[in-house]
This record gives sequence, C-alpha cells and structure tokens, in this order.
Amino acid sequence: MSGKRVGIVGLGSIGSLVARRLAALGCRVAYHSRAPKQPSCPYAFFPTARALAAASDVLVLSCALTEETRRVVGREVLEALGQGGVLVNVGRGGLVDEPELVRCLREGVIGGAGLDVFEDEPDVPPELLAMDNVVLSPHRAVLTPESMRGLLDVVAGNLDAFFAGRPLLSPVTL
Repeated sequence: MSGKRVGIVGLGSIGSLVARRLAALGCRVAYHSRAPKQPSCPYAFFPTARALAAASDVLVLSCALTEETRRVVGREVLEALGQGGVLVNVGRGGLVDEPELVRCLREGVIGGAGLDVFEDEPDVPPELLAMDNVVLSPHRAVLTPESMRGLLDVVAGNLDAFFAGRPLLSPVTL
C-alpha cells in the first residue's frame, strides 16, 4: 500500500479513521466531502468525486447515503479511476451505480473492487460473485466486540445525560 494514492469520499468519523490508518501505511490520502474540512486537515481536498478518482489509485466510499450522494460513483467516476484503479465501498450500496460497476469491471475500465455493501442487500449482483477482481464481504464490519462496546457506551452516555438534564451525546433531530 505504501505510496498508493487513496481518495476517500466522505471524511467523517469513519473516513477519518480510514485516512489515518492509510497515511500511517505511507499512502498519499486525499478526500472529497461537501466542503473542505478545517484548515488543519492534513489531506488534499477535491471538489468532486470524479476529480478525486482521477488523482487516486484506490477510491474508498465512506459517506452517508443521501439524495446528493446516491450513485455518486457511476461510469464517469469509474473511468476517471482508470484501469488499474480499485473501488472500495464501506459506506452504503446506493452510493454506486451497481449495473455500471459490473460493466466497468467486466470491460476492464477499473482494475477491481472491494465491496462490503450492496444496493439491494442482502442480495449481491450474481455477476460480481463470479469475478476474480472483486472481493465481497457480508456487511458485517460493524459487528465487532469493540463496535458493540462503543454503541453501548453511547447509549449509556445518552441515558446518563438525559436523566441529568445535560445535552445528549448523539441527539436526533426529527
């Protein structure tokens, strides 16, 4: 991985953790988000996913699925990533135009993909199952003892804050 150019779409809590780990491995990290992060952010900002893909060997998707990000990765972004490029999606399946991804993988437009999420989970496009340039995982990255402990800590912290009359750790606006 050392020396690889890795672009991250979505530099939130998960994207930032991914970026730190990749930087420690010697990767050159850049990102695309709705807006640039604070000036102290050590990674280069790109204004579009396409521009980021064009400057990356690996494109990691870790952003939320919204109307603005739905199918943020289509043929144009995959062509920019290029023949040796690899797409990694640990965000949401709807971030990628899956039929176009299948075509691009089959045609050699990109080199490969690592997918933890799919648009129509739990169904995986059958074409992906037969491809040698694709690694699939069953969207279980969150089911670790550490993540469950973190979830319990947030729930307990929210309950403590609520009953003490303090602001919640993770309020939800309805």
